[in-house]
Amino acid sequence: MSLNQTPGANRLHVGFFGRRNAGKSSLINAIAAQKVAIVSDIAGTTTDPVFKAMELHGIGAATLIDTAGFDDEGELGSLRVEQTEKAALRSDIAVLLFDDTDLTKELHWFKKLRKAGKPVVCVVSKGDARDPAAIADAVTRACGEKPIILSSTDREGIERLRSAIIRAVPEDWGQRSITGGLAGPGDLVLLVMPQDIQAPTGRLILPQVQTMRDLLDKKCLIMSATTDRLDEALSALSRPPKLIITDSQVFRTVYEKKPAESLLTSFSVLFAAHKGDIDYFVKSAKAIDARTEESRGRIAECCTHARRSEDMGRVKLPRMLRQRIGEGLTIDVVSGTDYPEDLTPYSLVIQCGACMFNRGYVLSRIDRAKEQDVPMSNYGVVLAYLTGILDKVSLGLS
Repeated sequence: MSLNQTPGANRLHVGFFGRRNAGKSSLINAIAAQKVAIVSDIAGTTTDPVFKAMELHGIGAATLIDTAGFDDEGELGSLRVEQTEKAALRSDIAVLLFDDTDLTKELHWFKKLRKAGKPVVCVVSKGDARDPAAIADAVTRACGEKPIILSSTDREGIERLRSAIIRAVPEDWGQRSITGGLAGPGDLVLLVMPQDIQAPTGRLILPQVQTMRDLLDKKCLIMSATTDRLDEALSALSRPPKLIITDSQVFRTVYEKKPAESLLTSFSVLFAAHKGDIDYFVKSAKAIDARTEESRGRIAECCTHARRSEDMGRVKLPRMLRQRIGEGLTIDVVSGTDYPEDLTPYSLVIQCGACMFNRGYVLSRIDRAKEQDVPMSNYGVVLAYLTGILDKVSLGLS
C-alpha cells in the first residue's frame, strides 16, 4: 500500500505546538525537506491546523500537523486555539517549541499534553536567531528534560529531532492486530458484508478493507458474502469457519444461522478493541437499562457523510435505544471532531467504530468520559447488547 493509499487513521500523527511565529511551519518544512506549510514573519499566519501526509524515515507513513499559535488572542484567536487543542488530541506525539525564557504558556501546554498521555519532544526553535542556551537551560529546569536545539534555516538539529520522534513512538504503534488472537494461519474466516445504502457504490467500507488486510497478513483463508447469501456461503464451505465477522446491524440474523463451533464478532466490535477500551465499552453498554426517558444520550460519528434513510447512527440506533428505554429519550448526534468538552449532561455516549480516527484520539475521548464518570460504548457493542447476544460475541482482545 502506497503512502497516498494509507488511511489517515493508520499514520503516526505528529503535532507541532508553540506560540505564534515560534517556527512551527518552518520546522515542518525542514523535516519534510519541502515547502508544505506557509511561512511568514507575520504572527498568526497558520490559522486552522494543516495536516501533511509524508513518509518519515524510520517510521513509515506519518501525518505532520501544523497548528495555530496557542497564544493567539481575541475572539477569532480563541477559535484558533480551540482547533489547536483538537489537533493535540489527534496527535500521537507532540513536538513543543520554545523560543523564549518566559515559559508560562509552554509549561501549561507541556502539562496538558502529558496529562493527555502524549509523548512530548521539547525543542528550542530558531537556534540561529536567539540565545538558545539560556532558553534550553530554562526548559531543562522546568520540564526535567533537555530540549533539542535546532535551526530550520541551516537544518542543524533536524536529524536529532527526527531520531527523538522515532524514540517517542508508542511501543505498540503499528503492531496492534485488528482481529487479535481470534484467527491465525490457515484458519477459515467468513465475512458477512451487507452492501446496503450506506456502502459506497463500487467500494467496500474502510473497516472491511482493513480487516481483510489484517487477515491476509495472518495467512488466513477468507470467504465473503452478503447477508442474503449467508446460507449459501455456509453450505459451500467444507468445514465451519473458525470465525465469522459481520456487520453489527445483522448480528442477530448471523448469530441464529452460524455453526455452533464458529466464533462470532463484528467489524465495529473489532475496532472497539483495536482503537479503544473494549472493557469500558462493554461495562458501559450494560448500563443502558439503568437509563430512563429523561436521560440524554450522545452518538459520536467520526466521518461526516450525507444523511441517508435508515442511517445507523442517526436513525436505526436511536430507534432501538428508544424502543428499549422509552420514546422520550433525547439523543444528540455529532460528526467528525465536533465533540464536547463537557459530557456531564449525557448519561451515555456511543462512539462509532472510529475507523477514520487514530487510536490516540479515540483513547482521549474515552479518558474524558471516564474522568467525568460518563458511560461510553461503541456501535457494535451496543447493538450486540440490545439484541441480547453480547455474551456470545468474541470481543477481539489481543
